[in-house]
Amino acid sequence: MNFGTANLIGGFIFGSIGFVAFAYGKRMHLWQPIFIGLALMIYPYFVNNDIVLWAAGIAASASLWFVRN
Repeated sequence: MNFGTANLIGGFIFGSIGFVAFAYGKRMHLWQPIFIGLALMIYPYFVNNDIVLWAAGIAASASLWFVRN
């Protein structure tokens, strides 16, 4: 595990976004935000590279915007 500052902050930010997306999807009965939220909450545990962590987090967070319809 990488306990660098960028990795910890990224994991916290994207985990928080994932939790909100999961709660929203569960409340509205929408499966896309539920799965994206779960992915955002889980993936920081498996990614050690800071750049990959931030790039994947930004991409997954942006995908929430595109699947909102």
